[in-house]
Amino acid sequence: MFFGSYSHTLDNKGRLVIPSKMRNEAGGRLYILKGYEGSLSVYKESDFQKLTEALENLPFNQKDSRDVQRIALASVVELEVDAQGRIQLPTKLLSEFKISRSVIVVGVINHIEIWDAEAWYNYLKQNEKDYEAKAEKL
Repeated sequence: MFFGSYSHTLDNKGRLVIPSKMRNEAGGRLYILKGYEGSLSVYKESDFQKLTEALENLPFNQKDSRDVQRIALASVVELEVDAQGRIQLPTKLLSEFKISRSVIVVGVINHIEIWDAEAWYNYLKQNEKDYEAKAEKL
């Protein structure tokens, strides 16, 4: 299970050191894809399998289902954690999501989110005030 948030800096090659508390849980092979609200989502292999099964079970006769399947899966890149605990973030996704060198790594139960630091703090500013009200509705 992933939880917590960590401030990190990408190196000049776009590599991210996975926080040590997350690294043991993550394992060696990871999958990165488009996330939500401007983040990238990183899944360990077993949870990525569950995600693809959920996408596979969407009704293919509905356009929204096909769109989600295509867009999500077209963005997937398989990553290997190197000996220093780093992953190489795809340049295309970094550009598309406007992720600078300063990032926030957030654990969200079954996956890790990578946010541009400024985008993360803006997200918190906009959403923390409604946290209790949203939680009560669940």
